[in-house]
Amino acid sequence: MRTRGPERPDAARASPLRAVGAYAAGVIKPVELLIFDCDGVLVDTERIAVRVQVALGAELGRPLTREEVVGRFVGRSHADIGEQIAARLGRETAAIRSERFERLHREAVDAGLTPVEGLPEALDALTLPMRVASSGSHDKRRHTLGRTGLRARFEGRVFSAGEVSRVKPAPDLFPHVARRMGVDLAACAVVEDSRPGVQAARAAGYRTQEGAPCR
Repeated sequence: MRTRGPERPDAARASPLRAVGAYAAGVIKPVELLIFDCDGVLVDTERIAVRVQVALGAELGRPLTREEVVGRFVGRSHADIGEQIAARLGRETAAIRSERFERLHREAVDAGLTPVEGLPEALDALTLPMRVASSGSHDKRRHTLGRTGLRARFEGRVFSAGEVSRVKPAPDLFPHVARRMGVDLAACAVVEDSRPGVQAARAAGYRTQEGAPCR
């Protein structure tokens, strides 16, 4: 399995789905279900989120580099990120930062969010059942998938971390998806682009295909 660490935010970007067909065909038990992360795998939101987090850190006098933002926040839930910020800046400042992040991120998404390069063509070529397992809320997923024209493809096929007790890197979300779909764990493959996501999938015993990290 080819892996690339998410600490390299400037790595050349490529769709993490390009190798899925060959990967699925090469394993011992045939894959019956593909489970995709959303941010950074389906929609190019991670790049936007990193840019906004860096700008907010500088604005509030607690700057973080892009590499630090990628390492600390990419692949984490909104609640997890909020706890990290509260531990560093206090809950009042964390609440202000969270409100500003949500507004600025939404504005940036509305201004120019796109699917990950090559994604629509890759999805067209896949014949396996597909589901989304995201750390984001259902509202956020409806917004981002809707802005990129992907919502119709995954309508009713999205699972959120809010449905389980623990978020990535805990393994809870992926087995939850498999159980709901009635698919054996060994017949699932997960496509992720972040360290917490890959850790969650591997902790659950899933086969993973790791895509290019955000830039």
